[in-house]
Amino acid sequence: MLLLQRLDHTKKKLKGQIANILTLLNLSLGAFAILFTIQDQLRLALLLITIAAVFDRLDGAVARKLNSTSELGKQLDSLCDMISFGVAPALLIHQAVLFEFGFAGAFFAIVFIICGAIRLAKFNITESNGFFFGLPITAAGCMLTILTLLVAYIPEYVFMLFTLILAFLMISPMKIRKM
Repeated sequence: MLLLQRLDHTKKKLKGQIANILTLLNLSLGAFAILFTIQDQLRLALLLITIAAVFDRLDGAVARKLNSTSELGKQLDSLCDMISFGVAPALLIHQAVLFEFGFAGAFFAIVFIICGAIRLAKFNITESNGFFFGLPITAAGCMLTILTLLVAYIPEYVFMLFTLILAFLMISPMKIRKM
């Protein structure tokens, strides 16, 4: 009897961690994207950030489905999103094109990361009531990532502008309905 209770408790505990495992997979993919960006394997980094977005979408859905949402999960998700959709895309766009602008290019990439951090911190302390305030970092990071596909077709300065626009949209007061 005690063994069955223990197994049931363990099963419930594991069920509660499935969403966190998906979140950590998101983080792992973002970290690998950073490493591959440093090795100048930009297409692979782009793919890994895109897959990280899939896991980011799944973790919240799974947590709600399994009724395993928690404050720990929310904080963990934000920290992982900072890596996968803040640092990784900023480094990717810098390596792909912004490096050509020297300090200014690095500055714009860092502004993107800073605005992403502010956006995530605000999200964690604000009641959303079905809305996001500011562009979610996942969306901004994915847009910045996809832009790297256009490096050969768009003048370099446009990437600085897009990086800055996406950064400021993350911290803007605009309301976006959650999907």
